[in-house]
Amino acid sequence: MSNPAPTNSTPANDNSTPQDKCIDDSLHIPLGVGYSVICILGFAGNLVALWAFFMVKSKKNSIRVFLINLVFADLLLVFCLPFRIFYHTHNDTWDMNPILCTIVSCLFYTNMYISIILLGLISVDRYLKINCSIGMQRRLLSPKSARVICAVVWVGVSAFTLSIYMWKLSNPDRRCFRYKTLQDAKWKAYINMLAIFIFWIVFIALMVSYGKIAMKLLKQSKERPDMPNASRYARTAKKSFFILFVFTFCFVPYHVFRIFYIVTQITNSSCSSINLADKTNEVALLFTASNSCLDPIMYFLFSSSVRKEMRHIANRVFCVRDVAIGDSTISYERH
Repeated sequence: MSNPAPTNSTPANDNSTPQDKCIDDSLHIPLGVGYSVICILGFAGNLVALWAFFMVKSKKNSIRVFLINLVFADLLLVFCLPFRIFYHTHNDTWDMNPILCTIVSCLFYTNMYISIILLGLISVDRYLKINCSIGMQRRLLSPKSARVICAVVWVGVSAFTLSIYMWKLSNPDRRCFRYKTLQDAKWKAYINMLAIFIFWIVFIALMVSYGKIAMKLLKQSKERPDMPNASRYARTAKKSFFILFVFTFCFVPYHVFRIFYIVTQITNSSCSSINLADKTNEVALLFTASNSCLDPIMYFLFSSSVRKEMRHIANRVFCVRDVAIGDSTISYERH
């Protein structure tokens, strides 16, 4: 017995697909509001971080290179959000050039996965700097090597996403960010599965790296409480868990539900399964986009230059001489 199709609030058109009849647009207003908030906060936070990295003098090292690249990835993702806001606030209808829809989709996923990989590289960088000798650090973790790695990441991820979206240059049904079946193009599903596999590799690397960093710092602070940096080690260890929280909160839901989403794309699924896959995918994507406004908090916690710039901004806004935003943590930029 077939499941009844949900009521679609968008006017039907001659080019609508059978899957469109299974999907209702009840989330278009919450999604529009959610992306609007993320867009404003993400743009402001990353702009301040970018200004701080280039205007405040700080030691140039590999972690600074990774953080700057992460800021650019977040800003590019934020620039995609007004198009998603326009789409959802116009009753999930795309009235602009179809090619622009493809470009926006490609940029969104490209910068999402670049952010994921960069966060993983930052965790590995911190782990190596704590556990390797100074000579090994200079050979493996120089700013030059970090720039080369970032270039490879940008080119590799861009080529990866282009391989999926280069074949989707038309959108005759005026739908852009919408569920689509892949039964006639299962190779795309396999590429998406590969992306999920890469994510879990990065997630494991990040969990192991930050877990060991935090445990080692906590152990040192407990074993030598009289050491001058003992309290700072403890605080830095606890703040390392913040990155694990952000990464888990933003990216894990999407990559958990994505498996179910892909399965419905390549099999004969019921209307209720298709509608559920579309809804969970849209909500999970909202979580991934929220990373762009949570990353600036990470910059504030671990970058002395960002903290200094935030202090200057607070001084100007609140007309005070000093603000208690001390550099009490062990800054990533000092290593």
